[in-house]
Amino acid sequence: MSPSKLGSTTSFGHEDASVSCSKPENGFVDSLSLFHSEKAVEELLQQTPVKGMDEHLIEFSEALRTVAKALRQAAEGKASAQAEAAEWKRRYELERTRNIQMEHKGQIVEQFSAEQNGDIDCGRVKNSENQLMQQNQLDEHSEKGCMKHGICSHEVLRDRESDSNSNVDHNKMMRKASFKLSWWCKGETGDQHKHDIVSFEKGNITTAERSSKQISLKWESDPQTVLILTKPDSVSVRILCAQMVRWLKEKKKLNIYVEPRVRVELLTESSHFNHVQTWKDDREILLLHTKVDLVITLGGDGTVLRAASMFKGPVPPIVPFSLGSLGFMTPFHSEHFKECLDSVLRGPISITLRHRLLCCVVRDAARNEYETEEPILVLNEITIDRGISSYLTNLECYCDNSFVTCVQGDGLILSTTSGSTAYSLAAGGSMVHPQVPGILFTPICPHSLSFRPLILPEHVTVRIVVPFNSRSPAWASFDGKDRKQLDAGDALLCSMAPWPVPTACQVDSTNDFLRSIHDGLHWNLRKTQSFDGPRDI
Repeated sequence: MSPSKLGSTTSFGHEDASVSCSKPENGFVDSLSLFHSEKAVEELLQQTPVKGMDEHLIEFSEALRTVAKALRQAAEGKASAQAEAAEWKRRYELERTRNIQMEHKGQIVEQFSAEQNGDIDCGRVKNSENQLMQQNQLDEHSEKGCMKHGICSHEVLRDRESDSNSNVDHNKMMRKASFKLSWWCKGETGDQHKHDIVSFEKGNITTAERSSKQISLKWESDPQTVLILTKPDSVSVRILCAQMVRWLKEKKKLNIYVEPRVRVELLTESSHFNHVQTWKDDREILLLHTKVDLVITLGGDGTVLRAASMFKGPVPPIVPFSLGSLGFMTPFHSEHFKECLDSVLRGPISITLRHRLLCCVVRDAARNEYETEEPILVLNEITIDRGISSYLTNLECYCDNSFVTCVQGDGLILSTTSGSTAYSLAAGGSMVHPQVPGILFTPICPHSLSFRPLILPEHVTVRIVVPFNSRSPAWASFDGKDRKQLDAGDALLCSMAPWPVPTACQVDSTNDFLRSIHDGLHWNLRKTQSFDGPRDI
């Protein structure tokens, strides 16, 4: 619905002045015409007054000011009406989609009930069996591949055997190792042993304090395949990678995958590394989680982020070695890589499940919130900022269906707890233990003294909308890359992804986290107060 153009003609003279405006067709006023009309009024008001100006011109000047004010109010009203209409349209489409889904689910439930009561004929039974067979085929296909946007449909790593009809020998010989995750406590009678469900005891409510327990990974079958990812353009990393590949192959008899770039470097050094495998295209990368039992990263936190971004669904356990400047997620030291890897391959090991965020961009032209662009998984944060614009970022924020606030400032950060020591921390957010599930809501230089950061629960969906009255578009970046422009009416949906990133711990999750903020940030480091001085007796 586009408002009609407003035609206006204005003529001024020393003795006569008149203003005439054509009536709009739809009751709205075009913003551009309003702008020019208001500008003409302001120019008239700033002209040098004619000598001998009588009371009629003074009254006319006041009338012009009134007209300018009315034009400004009309423009603001139009922008507000457009924003409200777009919001109602979005709610209508969302409700309509939900009703269709509920109706479809109701039909399935009725059909299932009829089958249970025996009130269905043979033809329908045969049809149900065909549907079940098709569903099983779809499930098998989803285990092998991914959805259209590259996000895998299954949520857990499963033990698979390779296809017996495959013509590739290395696919035949590989069988993924299976493992089990369990809550580990310091003794069943210790203080950390809590109930796993909400329970009522003598009128008191106790809850499951899962965050106080450490997650342990135990191999049920020996790992056979590892993936090694390295920081590029580093001589020390290249030397360490060659030593590690040689040791894993000779001592542990493991199949090894590396990036194409790394394989070329290894073969340039020696033909002994001819056994190292790699991939050819992005389609093979999407299937890596079906082949790889363990991921080893040689670099800093950026290498861990890159490793996580390669897996659009389930992520194998990651063993991160620190060869970067800061290592909040890299607890292992490269000098003792043989002892570390031997302990990890033998198991059990403590791991940290680092939650990821699932992000989708919904354009204004989309018919509903399910018509999105390709989903993106992030391990650290999503940043929405003003880009190169000199205007404040204007963002409307919603949590599920509840309005949160309107952000006016340099931007907004939606961060995981693993990313709480990154950009969010620099913007004034709190440091949060990575095992705590939640979404950090941190403004960037807000134009308000009372705008403090929030931590939202893990089950909510955050929606960030660029309103129609915004002066400029916004820009979204995901873990510092894949930058996208958000125009007026566009929205960004953010929720907790079902596929966390499991990283191995040197000691346990809490010990590694506290050591990282002590060593990396020198947290609360100061000289101890002298004991020699006045005392309270």
